[in-house]
Amino acid sequence: MKNPLQPFLPPLDTPPPPPESRRARVPDHAECVRLWDRYEMPDHIRAHSGMVARVATHLAVLAKEAGLDVDVAEVRASALLHDIAKAYTIHHGGNHSQLGASWVMAVTGNPALAHGVMHHVYWPFDLELPGHVLPLAVIYGDKRVAHDRIVSLEDRFQDLLERYGKTQLIRERIAVTHEQAMEVERLFSKTCKVDLSEDTFDRGRMVD
Repeated sequence: MKNPLQPFLPPLDTPPPPPESRRARVPDHAECVRLWDRYEMPDHIRAHSGMVARVATHLAVLAKEAGLDVDVAEVRASALLHDIAKAYTIHHGGNHSQLGASWVMAVTGNPALAHGVMHHVYWPFDLELPGHVLPLAVIYGDKRVAHDRIVSLEDRFQDLLERYGKTQLIRERIAVTHEQAMEVERLFSKTCKVDLSEDTFDRGRMVD
């Protein structure tokens, strides 16, 4: 039986390099697009991922300007790749955050990128800056983009409720992630001294 994952796995014709020689990479935009191609990401998910990256990158720039230690290009790459496994799991099942994180780790060797992909739906730890800029920026970006449009948190979660809120349990989980997104917004707004609820994210293409 053909392994449906095979097209998405690293090539097996050569062994991986020894651990001491592996280096984590931060793919640029063009490399991320090639990964979208490799993992057969549909156009609508590409459009969504691009807008999420715009928001997350802008937030990373603000955080850096506020004196936080953040790799802006790393935040952008993680955001561009956050839904890399979404299409696969729609067709074959599974958790797109977990599978996507494993794919990103396999092809980049960069645990920070994989960390952002793994936790872009919900952050299970304490909300704190500057320690967790990357995953929190990716989470917030994802929660401000409905399809391919930047919207308010309220509009985004209303859309989620309408599309996915089929059971009481699902609606409760959406409410929990909504509350967390509002906390992340307050945290970044206070740290960066901006009102993110009114931000236009017009510097989303800036990468250091």
